[in-house]
Amino acid sequence: MSAYGTPGAGPVVYDPMTLPADDNVNHYTFCVELKGSQWFLQKGKMIAYYGAIEFNGFGHGRLDRLLRTSFHSPLHAADWVVAEGSGKMLLADRAFDVNSYDLEDGNLTIRSGNLLAFEPSLALKQSIVPGFLTLIGTGKFVAASNGPVVFMEPPIRVDPQALVGWADCPSPCHHYDHGYLTGVLGGLRAMTGLGGASGEEHQFEFVGAGTVLLQSSEALMAEQAVGAPPAEPGVPGGTGPAGHGQQGQQAGAPRLPGQLGDLQRRFGL
Repeated sequence: MSAYGTPGAGPVVYDPMTLPADDNVNHYTFCVELKGSQWFLQKGKMIAYYGAIEFNGFGHGRLDRLLRTSFHSPLHAADWVVAEGSGKMLLADRAFDVNSYDLEDGNLTIRSGNLLAFEPSLALKQSIVPGFLTLIGTGKFVAASNGPVVFMEPPIRVDPQALVGWADCPSPCHHYDHGYLTGVLGGLRAMTGLGGASGEEHQFEFVGAGTVLLQSSEALMAEQAVGAPPAEPGVPGGTGPAGHGQQGQQAGAPRLPGQLGDLQRRFGL
């Protein structure tokens, strides 16, 4: 069944039986099936669910053991919840591309804003690179990107704004282009302070074996405050027009093995 429907036949209407299990509904929505199981979920990324699913914030007493074994990033603890129970849960993030990935006895470091959810069989740790988190072990995770993801092999230099993450390779080094910094454009920026850093001036340099994940855009996915404040669109008591809050923003998995290997994107993206 196509997520987009047959041309001229109208949209596909899903129910709990026809929704895919642990697969994409379309390019922008992923369905996680819980069978008495648990997932770590970034706040604000669940858009709907069927079934009996609970969402508990950290500090919930019976989750302490799970947190000790699977979540080791206190700086981000307030942004995550544990989803548990039985049912199907839809994940999305402002109409960005969403896909799932399988990590097999390996490690992957990913920009914190791009990681939507992951299985507790994976352990999450704080990366030494600011703004990134590291997943270690075997399991599935769901991530968003501003455009389809491209998988690259080091050595490579990457625009920091296009970087989604890297798997099974050392953390990157900073590289500054001497010619750009000493050229006309670099001189103007130094004198005026205008223009900011660009990928042509500053890159992350990756060396060694592994895989680098790039999004098909140089625009970062802007972070949003979590916690569903009343000002959000559609929330009763919002401060926007008609009490609906402020205008909101636009609305088989690749494998990342422990050893460098072939990576296949789903759906030919």
